[in-house]
Amino acid sequence: MANDYPYRSAKSWSGLLLIAASLHLPLTYATELEDDDANKEKQEVALQLPAAPKSENLLPFYNSGTQTFAIDKQSVSVEKDGSVRYTLVATSNSGAKNVSYEAIRCESYERKLYAFGRSDGSWSASRRKEWDRISNAGANKQHHVLYTEYFCDGNTIGGKAATLVDRLNGKRSPFNR
Repeated sequence: MANDYPYRSAKSWSGLLLIAASLHLPLTYATELEDDDANKEKQEVALQLPAAPKSENLLPFYNSGTQTFAIDKQSVSVEKDGSVRYTLVATSNSGAKNVSYEAIRCESYERKLYAFGRSDGSWSASRRKEWDRISNAGANKQHHVLYTEYFCDGNTIGGKAATLVDRLNGKRSPFNR
């Protein structure tokens, strides 16, 4: 029996190593898959700026008290990169207008500013290239309102562009809030 002890100990260790190795392989494989997914971040769709918004195409959706916000229904698009792009028109109570071309990512509660509209209908590119977290603070909650009420269902896009425009027009299916 005394001579048997080292043999049993080695046998036990080899069994434990086999168990550990068998458990480790799937974990390593899963980790590699997750890393591959992280490296394959969604490629952002190339930017194509829309035509300047026309007043007859504007759909008001939010009033902050000092500004009214509207979306140009002709500019709404759902992109393959998981974003919703649109032209936003902010009109102050005194009549001053700011036009911007933007996007919202439903899966991450983020927004991005691509360009500013000029009075001649052309666009000026934004210098900021990053996506920013949407804010729900203060008077200017326009992006949060777009996210929660019109463009997103939780962290997914609420449908095709036509569906999103219908939502902006006040048309809701029985499955929506």
